[in-house]
Amino acid sequence: MDEITAGTLYIVATPIGNSRDMSPRGMQILQDADIIAAEDTRRSMVLLNKLGIKNKLVSNHKFNEYGKARYFINEMKAGRSIAVITDAGTPCISDPGNELIKAAVEEGIRVVGIPGCCAAVNALAISGFDLSSFTFYGFFPRENAERRRLLEKLRRGDTRTFALYESPKRIMDLVDFFIEQEADVRLCLCNDMTKLHEMSFRGTPAEVREQLLAKGNYDKGEYAIVLEVQPGYVFNKVEHTVSAEAMLVDAMVAGELSAKEAVAAVLCDENNSYSKNELKAAALRLKKLFE
Repeated sequence: MDEITAGTLYIVATPIGNSRDMSPRGMQILQDADIIAAEDTRRSMVLLNKLGIKNKLVSNHKFNEYGKARYFINEMKAGRSIAVITDAGTPCISDPGNELIKAAVEEGIRVVGIPGCCAAVNALAISGFDLSSFTFYGFFPRENAERRRLLEKLRRGDTRTFALYESPKRIMDLVDFFIEQEADVRLCLCNDMTKLHEMSFRGTPAEVREQLLAKGNYDKGEYAIVLEVQPGYVFNKVEHTVSAEAMLVDAMVAGELSAKEAVAAVLCDENNSYSKNELKAAALRLKKLFE
């Protein structure tokens, strides 16, 4: 029997809103691939129907990508080519796809990127901020302790421009966080990019808050955020590191609290920079130490 040549794994960027942004090369790859691995087959079907592409769709979302990777690898070893797409934008950028790519690389399977839209890059390009260097952080943390820790991290580095994502349901909460922290940053919030009602909100956190309120239905559509730390806000104070265990013990002694109660108390402490999981792990270490 002739030796079977392995198929190729294509990482295909799709539009973030406007279907006309789909590249001709990307369309051809989706048309020719044996299988399209999609984050959400229902949403991808809408795009493919607009593009006139009929092909085999198989789900590849964050809840099944570990298990599905072996299936896709076996298909490519059998000579079939696979195109990976997400709901919008470039796969792996805060979207599924990386596990399959790592597995393909380990198996020696050819991986080809088909460039196109990326919400973070598009937001950076229209921000007007210094782009000589920038950092992408994905979705902003939900817990205030993790948010404070990330904000301090943003203030420490040489890079001053950062790209982030946030849910429309939490966008005002995020802006309020920057206001409460008196963060000296400039923001560019890009909403519904490439769509008919695309909008950008620019300025200080307080100015952006007023713009969002003026819009009214600000909790609709996806947000890509670009943040620029102002020169005077760069973190340059001497940092005194306190361990999570020490903070828990202090809380337990001061308030006669249990370990569980101490975790909750430290999380409410504005000087705390540890996450809930880190504090829980520290509580377990203390328990083992005194058993």
